[in-house]
Amino acid sequence: MSTVEGRTMKITVNGQNLERVKQFCYFGSLVTEDCRSCHDVRRRTALGKEAFDKKDDLMRGSFSLHLKKRMVKAFVWSVALYGSGLYKKKDIRRLEAFEIWIWRRVMKVPWTEHKKMKKKILQKVETERKIMDTVRSRQKRWL
Repeated sequence: MSTVEGRTMKITVNGQNLERVKQFCYFGSLVTEDCRSCHDVRRRTALGKEAFDKKDDLMRGSFSLHLKKRMVKAFVWSVALYGSGLYKKKDIRRLEAFEIWIWRRVMKVPWTEHKKMKKKILQKVETERKIMDTVRSRQKRWL
């Protein structure tokens, strides 16, 4: 049942009524009835953290920093940013927090130090915030 201008309507295809759902996954992105991206961003960052945890021994191992950064982009960012779209400020903050979470874990910085260490973590990793640059460059290629 769908609601149009306060009326409820049934959608039928080939004699079958379509089920109304609050959300569904379409090409890897979570689509919700309110069309907000925050649900998809939460889901994607959770998938990215799960991907990191699966490779945790590699990411926190004795590899060079350069190799760890490449592994993060290949194994973690590719999962977290798959199908990424246009984001609001709140979503961008969540993605940037996810980025710091990743680098903090790579550099073995304890959680208790997270507030004071954002800039220091980026300096240790020898990078700047780049996750949104990655999202924007992908968007340019799509458009």
